[in-house]
Amino acid sequence: MKLTPGKLAGLKRVSTDRGVIAAAAMDQRGSLQKSLAKEKGGDITDAMMEEFKSLVTEILTPHASAILLDPEWGLPASKRRAKNAGLLLAYEKTGYDKTGPGRLGDLLDHWSARRLKEAGADCVKILLYYTPFDPKQVNDQKHAWIERIGDECRANDVPFFLEFVGYEEGADEKGLEYAKKKPQIVTESMREFTKDRYGVDVLKVEVPVNMKFVEGTKSFGGQKAYTKKEAIDLFHKAAGVATKPFIYLSAGVSNAEFSETLELAGESGVKFNGVLCGRATWKEGIPVYAKQGADAFRKWLETEGVKNIENVNGKLKAATPWYSIYEAEPALVGA
Repeated sequence: MKLTPGKLAGLKRVSTDRGVIAAAAMDQRGSLQKSLAKEKGGDITDAMMEEFKSLVTEILTPHASAILLDPEWGLPASKRRAKNAGLLLAYEKTGYDKTGPGRLGDLLDHWSARRLKEAGADCVKILLYYTPFDPKQVNDQKHAWIERIGDECRANDVPFFLEFVGYEEGADEKGLEYAKKKPQIVTESMREFTKDRYGVDVLKVEVPVNMKFVEGTKSFGGQKAYTKKEAIDLFHKAAGVATKPFIYLSAGVSNAEFSETLELAGESGVKFNGVLCGRATWKEGIPVYAKQGADAFRKWLETEGVKNIENVNGKLKAATPWYSIYEAEPALVGA
């Protein structure tokens, strides 16, 4: 499999020299605004959202290969990133349609893949809520949506990152029963969207287990869904269906839990190609910014935030470069 020149250049810009994606995520919008408002006990303005994102970008990108931002509040932040860091921009609206089944997404009204590229994006990212257990009619609509976006990214020769997040309507997605279904949801989602018809260049995926239910780990909460050996087998099973590079997302867990997850992925020997890690790096700074302001948040980021991202970076020694998947030689990637 070979990439077109624009896709190859874009993917290189969001990767380390080794060909691993060590990216920070700061494209949270609705959820971030709610969390900040709750801690502050009042409204969060556009200026505050821009400031929060700008501080995270400025302080963490010297330690990242790229940053994922949104074009709603993240464009000022994108100008504050370190010279070494590439830029991914989100193309979807925050949240999903709550009026019907299937958690359907929508694209930002005033944006296109072309416009995101013009705004400086090296790569375009889409978030999709997906479960293979939804009715065929719902998933067919989602498949067509991703096909359209894939074609748009192909036409603009820009890499397409697809993030899919599993769910089950009416279920406790943090509970034991969902934890047992999660491996199949993640694996079947990867099996679907690795198909060439979607034009996805990098899959941004959940880990196939919930670490709180893996017996024998530090994150274990007491209820068992899988033994450690079973969890390692599930990592292998999910990775085995991917024909495209894939990176793990942190899904809002703590830094300690995400670090242990990456250790388990490393121990299992799966060929993951990096991470796009957001809240596991900066979410504990939300109350600091909301209650004490920008200066206190800056200090927190310079100490705890940097420590968190370096902690994750340390686990990426186990990650595999994506060069071999796309038949690109490291020495020739810049050529």
